[in-house]
Amino acid sequence: MPKRKPTPAYVAAHIRRVLKDGGSASHSAGVQWFFKEEIKSRGWYAAELRKVAVRFRRTLLKETGLPFLLKVADKLFSGRMLEEKVFAVFLLEKLTDDFGDAQFRLFESWLSRISSWADHDGLVHYLISPLVAADPARVRHVFRWAKSRNRWHRRAACVALIRGARAKMFFPEIKRLSNQLLADQDDMVQKGLGWLLRETAKFDPQRTVPYLMTIRVRAPRLVLRTACETLRPQIRKKVLAA
Repeated sequence: MPKRKPTPAYVAAHIRRVLKDGGSASHSAGVQWFFKEEIKSRGWYAAELRKVAVRFRRTLLKETGLPFLLKVADKLFSGRMLEEKVFAVFLLEKLTDDFGDAQFRLFESWLSRISSWADHDGLVHYLISPLVAADPARVRHVFRWAKSRNRWHRRAACVALIRGARAKMFFPEIKRLSNQLLADQDDMVQKGLGWLLRETAKFDPQRTVPYLMTIRVRAPRLVLRTACETLRPQIRKKVLAA
């Protein structure tokens, strides 16, 4: 009798058992202390988690193919444990060149499953942001997320432009988004915006520094301080001297 092929749900369940058996209780407590939100963690360190995910990725791609791998990742990102969501991202992070609109829509749907900045930044920075940079038409989604009541959607609007910012793309869009979010009082959104402006300033200071000078009086200090981190000390001092 031929052996039945495993389903994505079966493989995801197996990975969950691996994560449960290989975690660290002491590190799990440390992870919870690190986050403001209530985080359910198995206590894995990121480097070890990535190593395991890479092994699974190689095996699953060889034996089942990319569509199957995506279904496994989708199952894992529905989990309650931090490591399950991070593992899902690690399974896919090196494959973004093979993704298109269907995968972008899938990853966008995952935004509603976010529980902390850790699973948020993994998803947006490693999966969504490269896809936005690969097809600038996708930037329109950013401005829709920026209007959301959900803090993670608004943070995603910022982080999704970082890969493009590093390639000196999207400067007009980055200015527009910044102006839209400067009044946002949520610290997670402010940190995301500051991160975006920091990367923009690092790779395109000629255009970014003059913009920072125009917003330095009304920008939250958290945003401005973060945005200036990579600038030369004298320029940073000038921007921050509001």
